[in-house]
Amino acid sequence: MIYAFASQRDSTGPMIDIFFRTLPFFAIIGLGYGAGRTRFFNAEATAYLTKFVFYFALSAMIFRFSANLSFAEIFDPRLIIGYLAGTMAVYLLVTLVATLRGLDMQTAAVEAQCGAIGNVGFLGLPMMVILFGEASIGPMMLVLSVDLVVFSSLIVILINAGRGSGLTVATFRLVAAGLVKNPMIVSICCGLSWSALALPIPAPVNEFLTILGGAATPGALFAIGASLAAASAERVQIAVWLSVAKLVGHPLLVAVGVLWLLPLEPYAATVVIAAAALPVAGNVYMLAQHYGVAPQRVSATILFSTMASIVTVPLVISWVAALVALP
Repeated sequence: MIYAFASQRDSTGPMIDIFFRTLPFFAIIGLGYGAGRTRFFNAEATAYLTKFVFYFALSAMIFRFSANLSFAEIFDPRLIIGYLAGTMAVYLLVTLVATLRGLDMQTAAVEAQCGAIGNVGFLGLPMMVILFGEASIGPMMLVLSVDLVVFSSLIVILINAGRGSGLTVATFRLVAAGLVKNPMIVSICCGLSWSALALPIPAPVNEFLTILGGAATPGALFAIGASLAAASAERVQIAVWLSVAKLVGHPLLVAVGVLWLLPLEPYAATVVIAAAALPVAGNVYMLAQHYGVAPQRVSATILFSTMASIVTVPLVISWVAALVALP
């Protein structure tokens, strides 16, 4: 299997090649960060750009991708279970450390979310398509679905349980509403349904989706950077620990899941492990801020993990590529 980055390896080695291929993504994040720090792009502008990307551009991109895939092509129980096992392992590890530090259930749940949920939607999908080609879309959508359905629901349940609400009907309604209102889940479901019905996408509609979806990558990366400009650097030691758990622990444990527990074919395994190596997702901060649970440490963790991932993501990808001995 030939990767998108493999065709241009040179004497400096695959890791350097991957680094330079991922660098433009982080350069756009840096551009957004500079715009935010100088107030050229203020918080209100960042919020509206994020909303545009989340509800329109990214949704168009995901719908177009999934409408051209069949459910049978992308559904892989081994991938789902292997990724879920590795992600749950790091989730439980971070929860254990938080519990040993005497944290309450809500704060432990937020920290565990930092260790387990990467920026798959805004950063991962466009980056993996560039690095691995469009064949990476199927595995990435399964990863994104597990993150959104399992772990985004789990944090809501744990926070409400920690506040004494318990597993009430209201809690499950809240979880269901969150899933139904999430445009990424809606886009995946609508796209796969369109594909299942074998409906052709009219040329003008396809062009519309292509143009609108094309704004997702630069818009999402710029929005990530601009939002990081307001990130707090408080609780540095905790943020460093959570960043290490996300950037090192998560891909290592997912590697155990998809290479040894339930071995996948090398290409899919590499894509999934690379997805696990992504920095903490911005929606973790949104949840922490919404519930008023440790938003400062989440903000710092997103900042540190994103900065460190410039180096760690290429390292993980090159390590996995060498591990599975792919050309």
